[in-house]
Amino acid sequence: MLLIHNYLFPAMWLSYTAYWWAMSTHVKETERREAGTSRLARLVLMVCAVALLSLPSVPLPLLNERFLPLGAWCFWSGAAMTAVGLLFSVWARRHLGKNWSQAVTVKEGQELITSGPYALVRHPIYTGLLLAFVGSAVARGEWRGLLASALVFGALWRKLRLEEKWMRVQFGAPYEAYSRQVAALVPYIM
Repeated sequence: MLLIHNYLFPAMWLSYTAYWWAMSTHVKETERREAGTSRLARLVLMVCAVALLSLPSVPLPLLNERFLPLGAWCFWSGAAMTAVGLLFSVWARRHLGKNWSQAVTVKEGQELITSGPYALVRHPIYTGLLLAFVGSAVARGEWRGLLASALVFGALWRKLRLEEKWMRVQFGAPYEAYSRQVAALVPYIM
C-alpha cells in the first residue's frame, strides 16, 4: 500500500498540474488582473497545503497523528475522491475555454459561462480542487491533511469572493440571477 501511495497521488497531482500548465497559454487577453500581493498570499497558502500533504512528516507531532484508522478503505476512498475532484476541475477548465485565467482577471470579451459544470456550481474548478485535497487528506488519514484542506479552502474562498465581486460588476443582473440559482461551491448547499 505504501508503494502505491508513494506513486499514485504524486502521479495524479503531477498529471493535473502538467495539464493545467499546458492549457494555460491559449486564453483571452487580460483587461484587469488582481494585485500581485493577493496572488502571492494564495500561492503561499497553497504551497503550505501541498507541503503538509506531501512531506513524509511535519515538525508538529500532533499533525502527524491519525484522525482516521489506517486501512485500505481510507486510502482507496481518498484516491477516488481525489481523482473525481481533479477530473471535475479539468472538466470545468475545459468548459470555460479561453475565458480561464490563473489569477482573478477580467478578460477581453469575457463570457458568462453557466452551462456544463457551471450549471452545478458557480466555481467548479475550486469545488474540484477542494474535493481533491479532501480526498488526499482522507487517504493520508492524518490531521495535517485536514489542515491542508482548510488552508486550500481559505485561499480559494478569498479568491472566490474577489471573483464574485468582479463578476457582479462585469455582468450585473444576469450574474445576480445566476448566483441566486446556483450555489458557489457545493450544489444546493453553499
